[in-house]
Amino acid sequence: MRMTVIQGSAVFVQLTMRLEDLRVHADEKLRDLVDIFVAHRSQLCTVAMKILGSRDKAEDVVQDAYLKVIEAGEVFVVRQPTAYIFRIVRNLAIDHYRRGVLESGVFAVAEEGRSVPSSTGTPEAISISSQQLRSVARALDQLPERTRRAFELYRMDGHTQREIARMLDVSPTLVNFMIRDALDHCRLALGPA
Repeated sequence: MRMTVIQGSAVFVQLTMRLEDLRVHADEKLRDLVDIFVAHRSQLCTVAMKILGSRDKAEDVVQDAYLKVIEAGEVFVVRQPTAYIFRIVRNLAIDHYRRGVLESGVFAVAEEGRSVPSSTGTPEAISISSQQLRSVARALDQLPERTRRAFELYRMDGHTQREIARMLDVSPTLVNFMIRDALDHCRLALGPA
């Protein structure tokens, strides 16, 4: 029985020593990963910034990656630690980008219409617009019939100058001059801008 206890104690001591060796080895590996973060921080930020488009967001992602590595605790064997860290940063940046796209889509629907200006405007703006509209209508009434008609067909009905020329049986150049004259007359009626 005594022999079993001694053998058990020896095994326990060996296991404890082996665990301590593993812990020291793990701490060294963790330190190596931390050193890689320090040495390549600007490059890691650049990788994340290319995905996210923002230096601030990129730095947040690099910090998140650092914390994930530190908090992992158990360090497993990483054959290429630099590539491993760059991959972590890249994956986190992609996740961050996707989350941002998703959130902007979800919250955009909720906020839709909050910042749309009122189509009615202020009473003063409505009054000014009404006065300007009446001034333009009076100016159009003062124009010769053919000039007014060419202007209305062009500006209100959306016809081309060639179409108007055919409709009114005049040259496209004359249509251009009639539209110009009508526009100048309306601007003059509105007064200085």
